[in-house]
Amino acid sequence: MKFESKALATLMAFVSLTGSLAFVNQPRSNVVSSIRKNTIPTAFGLETSDDSLNLQYKTNTWKKSTSTSLQMAEDDEDDDDDSEDDVDDEYDPLKDGVASVSWLPSLSEQVASAKGGIPAEIRNGAEILPLFPLGGMVYTPNSEHVLNIFEPRYRQMYTDILMNGSKRFIVSMSHPEKEGTFATTGVIFYLNDLKEVSEETGDAIKYICNHRVTKRVQLHTVLNPEAWTARDTYLKVEATILDEGDDEEISGDEDLKDNDIYKSLVGAISDSRPKTKEEKELSKTFSNLVEKQHELEEDVRFTRASVETLAVAPGNGGDGLWATIRLWQSFIEQRLVSRQNEMQMEFQEKLLAYLKKEKGISDKELPSAIGFDDLSPALQKEVQDLQKRMSVELQPMVLESTLAIQKILEAEDHTARCELLKHFVESEKKRLETKGLLKGMFAPGGGSGLTVEDDEIKDAKEEKDKMVADIKASLEEAKKDDKGGDNVGGSGSLIMDDEDAFQ
Repeated sequence: MKFESKALATLMAFVSLTGSLAFVNQPRSNVVSSIRKNTIPTAFGLETSDDSLNLQYKTNTWKKSTSTSLQMAEDDEDDDDDSEDDVDDEYDPLKDGVASVSWLPSLSEQVASAKGGIPAEIRNGAEILPLFPLGGMVYTPNSEHVLNIFEPRYRQMYTDILMNGSKRFIVSMSHPEKEGTFATTGVIFYLNDLKEVSEETGDAIKYICNHRVTKRVQLHTVLNPEAWTARDTYLKVEATILDEGDDEEISGDEDLKDNDIYKSLVGAISDSRPKTKEEKELSKTFSNLVEKQHELEEDVRFTRASVETLAVAPGNGGDGLWATIRLWQSFIEQRLVSRQNEMQMEFQEKLLAYLKKEKGISDKELPSAIGFDDLSPALQKEVQDLQKRMSVELQPMVLESTLAIQKILEAEDHTARCELLKHFVESEKKRLETKGLLKGMFAPGGGSGLTVEDDEIKDAKEEKDKMVADIKASLEEAKKDDKGGDNVGGSGSLIMDDEDAFQ
């Protein structure tokens, strides 16, 4: 049995019970899509522990304004004394929230203004390419992804790119609030392998396709915006593939790139290249973050070995900066999943006690799933409250991290990407420093081992009180919205996917 409510099903999936432990199986689209074939060297490690996470306080928090848009609240935290590690308070790449990212006009606006159609001539260096919307995810160069293709229009798209020999299309992040709106910077998906599975799936799925992300691309305009609502064919855009001056990879011969001798040669060249100032600063900031993570015994943290093997070089190779950007993306995703699991743990314990005490079920008789309607009214309310709490706390974190990666993707060059990633790494370190202060303040006997000034303690406490008040206010607002019915919010998905998402 599964939860009958669609919203609850999206959030909670179903409760699975193994032995005497209860856990919630996560739906694939909930919080993050963690199933990826990214090419990340194993030395770039992430460590996780089984301990519960402490409440996480962010240096940047997101709040809902009176409209439906999400805005970033200014951070009042003081700078560190070490000027090399400081985050410039005046520099905040996400200060405008969703508007911090560059977006194309919405397709509905283009249809209304009668824009669109194949132009008489296209921009110099641009070309016409298919656009495949894959929702609110951000994809980065030199990663690999598998897509299942079943819609007729996208079946036709794959037929077309195979027939014309291009074997490529564009993927661009979808706007989290405005339907039919896409980021102006996307990536090229190159089709590496296609397997037809119509017979095996009863034609439910036509193709299973493996892709490699090769380049960034600048989108100029959608040529057939009416296709978004008609759904009779795929979108086409005029776009320019960005020729990265820092891309040291040899294009074309994939077999050569996989050759061990070639990899060794490229590695030797990269090792001999001196690091730039921005690369050195990024490496130092990352090292400081890792030390702070281990000092606080964070449940999701980078291995110390990753400091020595951090990839900061230009290009798309295994030692290139994009590998570290994907590592950072994976870290944020794992931290969100860990936080989500922590929030669910208390409910799972109550559910287990209810099944044993109220239903008289022994450990050996525990069911593999239980329906929402089979829960007591108190537990049903717990589920609804849990969804609201997760939406209030986790959805803004998901959006913030997604916009951060998109901002890096649209950066002009390698130097700008280094500076942006350094900013986000430093922000995470400051979040942990705030967490450490709060942990010391509320520890029994105050035995934190930290020495801080009174005004620093006061500022940290005020920030904590403000965050708690914001969360309570958001919960009260959510309760008002739900009066008069049993429905709980929208779909419950914490990734802003459109209906065309195939993640």
